Amino acid sequence: MISMAELGWIGEQEKRNHQAHQAHQEVSSEANAVARAVVDAGFKVHKALGPGLLESVYEHCLVYELETRGLSLQRQSALPVRYGDVVLDAGYRLDLIVEGAVIVEIKTVDILTRLHEAQLLTYLRMSGCRIGLLMNFNVALFKQGVRRLVL
Repeated sequence: MISMAELGWIGEQEKRNHQAHQAHQEVSSEANAVARAVVDAGFKVHKALGPGLLESVYEHCLVYELETRGLSLQRQSALPVRYGDVVLDAGYRLDLIVEGAVIVEIKTVDILTRLHEAQLLTYLRMSGCRIGLLMNFNVALFKQGVRRLVL
């Protein structure tokens, strides 16, 4: 297949923008491996407990499962807001940061919404992490409650 660049439809600036965008989209294989391990651990927790419990129960069990797999994590980590030259503690808390690379937001809601995604994308931007996982444990099948977002 002939590319648009080969046909002369894309100028040099557009090529550079496209290459920069592609480089920005790439996520390290290590971060992807961590994300896969987190989803696998979530699946194990959901299989054992099923839906219907409090978010904190799933968080405790997921932390236990991740620690038994040898993954380092931070729990209920404060996320400050930078406003100009000031750093403010606005009360944001990340459920989990795994291996300093993946943010995990645990939910127990009827359905994940765009608001949940927007929340996680904001956390990714503010933290500098690239991968985020929304994990809703209040579903019959765990795969229906997992969303992977990349910044």
